[in-house]
Amino acid sequence: MLEKVEISNAEWEIMRVIWTLGETTSRQIIEVLSDKKNWKPATTKTLIGRLVSKGYVGTRREGRAYIYYPVIKEQKTINEQVLTNFENICQMHVGQTLVEVLNNVKLSKNDIKKLEEVLKIKFKDAPEKLSCNCVSEKYCNCNRG
Repeated sequence: MLEKVEISNAEWEIMRVIWTLGETTSRQIIEVLSDKKNWKPATTKTLIGRLVSKGYVGTRREGRAYIYYPVIKEQKTINEQVLTNFENICQMHVGQTLVEVLNNVKLSKNDIKKLEEVLKIKFKDAPEKLSCNCVSEKYCNCNRG
């Protein structure tokens, strides 16, 4: 099983197409991204090759074409990526970061309802204040005026 998924921003573009189409050829990926990106076909093929090498995309041959398909699940990969990013910041900044994210993304009423339910449950056991978990207290700015 894969440990931590590491995907560059450019590779994310390729993965989004593969996740959407389920199974696809490099030609289809190039077509889908041609309006969005100004990449040469060789660039797209290089990125696909990297994703195959990393084990995130599988491949099989059909005639002369290679068919690419996702090996990793989209939502699971997104969740892992976001949680990894949150692990890299001091927990004292997580709340404000989430507020900023919520202020800048569109959500459905159903999404908002789910968030309200989660927050209501978390509120019961939440401390008044979180402690700093910076790498080094000596260089931390969290508790300074």
